[in-house]
Amino acid sequence: MDGSLQTWLLTLVAVMIVGISKGGFGGGLGMLAVPIMALTMPPLLAAAILLPVLCAMDLMAMRAYWGRWSLEHVKITLPAAILGTIVGAFTFQYLNADHIRFVIGVISTGFALNSWFKPAQRWIKHKPGVKAGRFWGFTSGLTSFVSHTGGPPLSVYLLPQQLDKTTLQATTVLFFTAVNYFKLLPYALLGQLNFANLKISLLLLPIAALAIGMGVYLHKRVSDKLFYQITYLVLFITGLKLMVDGWQGF
Repeated sequence: MDGSLQTWLLTLVAVMIVGISKGGFGGGLGMLAVPIMALTMPPLLAAAILLPVLCAMDLMAMRAYWGRWSLEHVKITLPAAILGTIVGAFTFQYLNADHIRFVIGVISTGFALNSWFKPAQRWIKHKPGVKAGRFWGFTSGLTSFVSHTGGPPLSVYLLPQQLDKTTLQATTVLFFTAVNYFKLLPYALLGQLNFANLKISLLLLPIAALAIGMGVYLHKRVSDKLFYQITYLVLFITGLKLMVDGWQGF
C-alpha cells in the first residue's frame, strides 16, 4: 500500500461500505470493497488487508444478529463453500493481478446488470433446493477467497428462499463468519498476513466498528432503495474500469 491520500480515502470508503453492508443495510454490496481498493493497489493486497477487518466485523455482526439465522440453509451451503475456498487457494497462484482485476470487474458489472434487468429471477421459478444450495455455496466460497465477493452467489440461493430480511442477514453473517475465518489459514500460507498488512488492518478497525453500528441502525430504520441505486451504479462503473485495466494488462 503506497500510503497516498487517494489510496487511504478509497480504503476508508471501502471499509465503510462493507461494514454498513455487514451491519444489515445494503445487502451483499460489501463486494464493492475490493474493486474500489483495487483501483490503487494490487487486488491480492486489497483482499489481504481486508480479511482481518472482515473477521472483526463478522464478530460484531454476529453479536447483533445472534441466533436469528437459518441453520438449515447454512448446513447446505457452508460445506460446499469450504470446498470452494480450498479450490480457490490451490488455483490462486496461477492468477496474476490483471487476471484478478478482470475477474472482479466481470463479477461486479454482472451483479449490477442483474440487479437492474433481473435475468436470474426469470430463471428461478421455484425455491432452489439442496443441489442449488451446494453449487452456489461452492461458487461463493471460491469467489470469496479470490476477492471477498462471495455475496452475490450466495444471494442467488438465499433470496428466493423468501426469508424475512433479519433472518436473511443473520444467515449471511453466520455463513461468512465461518468462511472468512477459514480463509485466514490459506492467506497466511500465501504470505499475505504479514506485519505490514496486519498493521493497516488494525488501523482500520475503529472505522469498521463505526460502520457496523451504522449498518445495524439503518437496517432497522431506512429503506434500502436509494442506497442500492447509488451503489449499483458505482459498482458498475468500478467494474468496467477494472475490466479495462485487467484486459490491457493481458
